[in-house]
Amino acid sequence: MRRLLPILLFACGLHAQLAPPNDAGVSIGHLHLLVSDPDAQKKVWIEALGAEPAKTGTLEMLRLPGVFVIVGKARTEPTGGTDGSTIHHIGFAVKDMAAVKAKLDAAGVSSAPVNGNPNQILAQFPDKVIVELTADPALTAPVAMHHIHLATADPEALRGWYVKTFGAKAGTRANFLAAFVPGGEIDTRKAAQAQSPTKGRTLDHIGFEVKGLEAFCKKLEADGVKFESPVRDVPQIGLKIAFLTDPEGTRIELTEGLAGK
Repeated sequence: MRRLLPILLFACGLHAQLAPPNDAGVSIGHLHLLVSDPDAQKKVWIEALGAEPAKTGTLEMLRLPGVFVIVGKARTEPTGGTDGSTIHHIGFAVKDMAAVKAKLDAAGVSSAPVNGNPNQILAQFPDKVIVELTADPALTAPVAMHHIHLATADPEALRGWYVKTFGAKAGTRANFLAAFVPGGEIDTRKAAQAQSPTKGRTLDHIGFEVKGLEAFCKKLEADGVKFESPVRDVPQIGLKIAFLTDPEGTRIELTEGLAGK
């Protein structure tokens, strides 16, 4: 936990703004949930974690230090939650674990300590979205984005892809290989078998905010990266967006325009 303390303190100091980008122009941007009952999902994020409603154009979001959470209505029944997909869970640091735990209990959200440690719990949000919460009393805000935890047969190769693609810094957290991006980290864990792609799951994709998105995408294309959809301007939400998929099947949206919202 100490390894990430400067990042977490910085994220909290932003008070719900995204972290400034790294040298590649990249920072953590958003988490995009497509669920059967958006209102039930939003209720937990707001009441238990203190997320604040926000908008960019017509797009409704929830704002937390270091990340936005977007909750939409799934067009078809999601194929599953986070467990079993390439994103096993998402993680946040919290200042007061007892207070957050009490709010989760009040909201009917089940949770359990990780390896018997009450300062680190796994909570199952609605629609089988697993959220890991880690206590950090040094935080200057109640909660901050911490990590996205990916499951893969080859943690080192997947970390290397995020380092190369997004200019992340290679490192470790506990026994996990990690790629550090402003606003949080991408952790990789060994999976015994292939995991399902995220598209169509409740956590459909993750997002990175990119400064100079068009030039960034041109560079990736020159390096051989294939895009699900190229850069396009979406005026109604005030963003430029593009989609690609990591080598394990994690769907990724690149945005330009979330910073400062």
